[in-house]
Amino acid sequence: MKEYDFYIVPTPIGNLGDITLRAVDVLNSVDIIACEDMRVTQKLLNHYNIKTKCISYHKFNEKERVSKILEMIQNGKKIALVSDAGTPVFCDPGAILTEELRKHNVSITSLPGANAATVLLSQISRENDDFAFIGFMPRSRNHIENIINKYKFTDIVFYESPNRIVSTLEVIKDTCDNPKVAVGRELTKVFEETIIDSAENLIKHFSSGTVKGEIAAVIFRNNNREITDNLDEKINILKAQNFKAKEISTILTSLYGVNKNEIYKKTIGN
Repeated sequence: MKEYDFYIVPTPIGNLGDITLRAVDVLNSVDIIACEDMRVTQKLLNHYNIKTKCISYHKFNEKERVSKILEMIQNGKKIALVSDAGTPVFCDPGAILTEELRKHNVSITSLPGANAATVLLSQISRENDDFAFIGFMPRSRNHIENIINKYKFTDIVFYESPNRIVSTLEVIKDTCDNPKVAVGRELTKVFEETIIDSAENLIKHFSSGTVKGEIAAVIFRNNNREITDNLDEKINILKAQNFKAKEISTILTSLYGVNKNEIYKKTIGN
């Protein structure tokens, strides 16, 4: 098997048994493991009796670590990069390092392995294969709304922290008219939970107690979004044909499945 100077190695997102045989071989064979949190990585290494030396590499020191890691590789060392869980560089530190290593013609490879987004997507049924992955959802309501509107015709996959999931779902509910959402929590762990429901029902579910564990989620595309974006035009066409507000709301609701009360309010407001 070909040897490389630098290995990007996914680690389990919860269940330690999910590491690949090749990942264990690489972590055993390299000279150095660059890791996000040495305490977290050490638990994994101890579980598989891996004795390789570790150095810290995280978002707060990655710029200063780049030159040191490059120097070690140029001196003949083989290095593996891991994050606390999942695939490095994928919503985790590593982009600055890999960019610099490629500038110096360092041979790099990535191993396949655990990823929370693909774990969730493999559990749920979707109408189409395409999706937009945005990483961690921003905190600002305006930024969340912008993302939802930008990708309104596709499924949106995102990560969220447990303490923010309810507030994020509230923005999603308001922006998308209460869409269907899938939420995966504690994926691959003992208390794994995957729920597919309306944003409103998920808000009720997660508001009932303390939410624990990292979260991956999907906002399902609304095939009626294009229709609802042009509601004013449709309302005006029907009003020009002398339909009353109640008639208009009944017609558009039956044709497109939109909210009857909202149509009525729009009609009398126009």
